[in-house]
Amino acid sequence: MNINEIIELDKKYYANTFGSRVPVCFKSGNGIKLISSEGKEYVDLFAGVAVSALGHSHPTLVKAITEQAGKLLHCSNYYYVEKQGELAELLANNSFADRVFFTNSGAEANEAAIKLARGYFSKQSINKFEFISLNKSFHGRTLATVAATGTLKYQAPFAPMPSGFIKVDANNFEQLEAAATPTVCAIILETVMGEGGVIPLTTEYLQKVRKLCDEKNILLIIDEVQTGLGRTGKLFSYDHHNIKPDIMTLAKALGGGFPIGAMLASEKVSLGFEPGDHGTTYGGGPLACAASFAAVSEIINSDLTSNAATVGTFAMEAFNAISVEFPAIKAVRGQGLMIGIELDGVSASDVKTLCFEKGYLVGIAGGNTLRLLPPLIVTKKDIQDFIPVIKSVLKELGGVVK
Repeated sequence: MNINEIIELDKKYYANTFGSRVPVCFKSGNGIKLISSEGKEYVDLFAGVAVSALGHSHPTLVKAITEQAGKLLHCSNYYYVEKQGELAELLANNSFADRVFFTNSGAEANEAAIKLARGYFSKQSINKFEFISLNKSFHGRTLATVAATGTLKYQAPFAPMPSGFIKVDANNFEQLEAAATPTVCAIILETVMGEGGVIPLTTEYLQKVRKLCDEKNILLIIDEVQTGLGRTGKLFSYDHHNIKPDIMTLAKALGGGFPIGAMLASEKVSLGFEPGDHGTTYGGGPLACAASFAAVSEIINSDLTSNAATVGTFAMEAFNAISVEFPAIKAVRGQGLMIGIELDGVSASDVKTLCFEKGYLVGIAGGNTLRLLPPLIVTKKDIQDFIPVIKSVLKELGGVVK
């Protein structure tokens, strides 16, 4: 089918949750390149919203998936799954955690984290059940994770929200401290708020939050669905700040493109779940775990975290440099290969559209922020090649050169 036929099929049969999408359908990919149904090549600087960490058609990942698919796709969690145990060991040995629970998505991982936090205190007969989260945060699209999300547009159509979620402003410790009443069981946050506009939390703030949690018997949940597994230049973003969470959630890069999520916890906190308290039909299946084991191993063994740190620093310096010429660039924020370019006087949506027309895939977030989440294999040359593109786009949209 050509692109127009594909669009018409979508309009007729698919639930209208995405509206009119970017008019392209990708048929294949290799590295950071994608090929459309019309044969056009695109440079992917968005990685499926930080999912395709290894790029496209990575041989290690393809081999792991095809080999496992030829053996066993699924079996129930009533039985032991070899790759599940191996993947849990790999994640535990490379993080703060002792225990791992696998899900199908980041939202499910955050649901599990919310349940575990309440279960942890319930098992001790302690009346703690509320959560503090941050305005402009994003934690998923299920009802509980939408309630934790600090963005009204995701909540309004589905009110009333599940109760027990308190919102405070990011990097405002005094506000958070005031909200930490005796019934608060956990604080859930992203160290870099992606959907909110690529807003990093400061080390000072995060260390104060960790100290507050210790003092008030509150669990710290760090949502690493987008920041985790090398994206920020460390395997996990909490490592930048010399803190450790009690619970962490993962997804996106965890499967390199195959759907899988995870909730990780310390041994002590994991006791909030007993047999029968939580479960999943598909989570942690043989195929998902084989894919994830290959993806995570490749990130670690090829030291893609260092590449994310080096190329990410190079990219932000390059974007800051052109901001001297282009007043439309108001701010450059982020960490590693999680980069936000806040625009003023120029529409981020229009920039995204023109970049697409020139063969580059980028995203937007937080109102008027261009969001870049390239595969962790991206090079400095790839960024250098993009600089004249973004400059030409800003010129076309009327960004006046200083």
